[in-house]
Amino acid sequence: MQGQILEPLEIICKKRDGQSLSQEEIDFFISRYTNNLIPDYQVASFLMAIYLQGLSKEELFYLTNAMLCSGKTFDLAGIMGPKIDKHSTGGVGDKISLPLAPAVAALGVYVPMMSGRGLGHTGGTLDKLESIPGFRVRLSFDEFVDCLLKNHMAMIGQTEEVAPADKKMYALRDVTGTVESLPLIASSIMSKKLAEGMDGLVLDVKVGKGALMKTLPEAKRLALAMIDIGTKAGKKVSAFLTNMDEPLGRFVGNAAEINESLDVLLGQKVPDVYELTCALGGEMLRLAGKVKDLEEGKSQIAQVLSNGRAYAQMNQCVVSQSGAFTLYGEDFSHWKLTNLHEEVQYIYAPKSGYVTSVDAYKVGIAGVAMGIGRMQKEDDVDPAAFIYLNKKTGEWVNQGEILCTYAVAKDLPQERRLRSQYLLENAYEQGEKAPSPKTLIYEVIQ
Repeated sequence: MQGQILEPLEIICKKRDGQSLSQEEIDFFISRYTNNLIPDYQVASFLMAIYLQGLSKEELFYLTNAMLCSGKTFDLAGIMGPKIDKHSTGGVGDKISLPLAPAVAALGVYVPMMSGRGLGHTGGTLDKLESIPGFRVRLSFDEFVDCLLKNHMAMIGQTEEVAPADKKMYALRDVTGTVESLPLIASSIMSKKLAEGMDGLVLDVKVGKGALMKTLPEAKRLALAMIDIGTKAGKKVSAFLTNMDEPLGRFVGNAAEINESLDVLLGQKVPDVYELTCALGGEMLRLAGKVKDLEEGKSQIAQVLSNGRAYAQMNQCVVSQSGAFTLYGEDFSHWKLTNLHEEVQYIYAPKSGYVTSVDAYKVGIAGVAMGIGRMQKEDDVDPAAFIYLNKKTGEWVNQGEILCTYAVAKDLPQERRLRSQYLLENAYEQGEKAPSPKTLIYEVIQ
């Protein structure tokens, strides 16, 4: 291929016919598209060809690297110490990053966390953080480094300069039916994560009704693909396959999830959130070389959650990123967001029995109807809307008892109110027998 004139159409046809692409061909295609020299309709065909034919491990690494090199990367070599991040493939009530980052940072590991916004039924860490008045997720590189040095953590959003090819391609994937493509998911996630300048990464690959990956086999394939990319890039990568049939924690909602995260940081054991925080944090410590194994790491995370060190670390981060902490008490005793909607509504149990399931997808879509999430990237979110799960799987409920509580803005259109009510009513299933205890962590791939 050396010296040959490349043509976008030939590359598209080659992948359409199941042939392997060279690094030169993939670099050419991504570079030209980033610079607006290939039209969207040809890139849409390229994405569909990948969706149908897949990519080899080598092609996947070439694609990820081309997307990474389409923009700027953060050079954190000047920060002496392990730099470890965590990434979730997305879920409902997934607030784990909020207690996790300060807990790991409190134990001397740098956490350069670049997060995303919610899209569709899944929530976004940035939307949750921006429910804290004044909190800035858009930082310059110098501000980002300063926060890392000062607090051992920074929680920011993807800048325009980071992996711009991914941003353009993601928008096309959303409207061309190629969102679920495993190689496109893996390259999208890893191109942004590698741009952070981290040394290691712990992946939380969600499985189930509220996840992108519905089955364990496909979740494992995605995890292994991302681990392979990270390993080829010289990074330490581990993956957890975790349950997303039911929302995590009791709360779904941006400000409400901040508050529930603070409960965990104050030592209150919201069971599933606490367990997953300890597990993922423990693995981050292991990758950083701070502990000999996962169990020791989990123990250390549990300790900083109980003794207040992780809570203090979060306070420092909020202050450094301009959060208006004085609204919640200057001594940080029990600061919480108070801007939740006050007029609540309820979903009542139609009969007595055990809750056998709470469908995370239906709860997530109800949240979108309420303004918690967004269907389009340009949509605004309502930080004050929330859903509270009074009952979760395995709990007994009497007929007429409250299953869940929710609150929306007064001016929310009636159609959206009714849709959210319908979805929440149908998210719950009941039975006469208690269901088997759910497994939260299916597998750890180190």
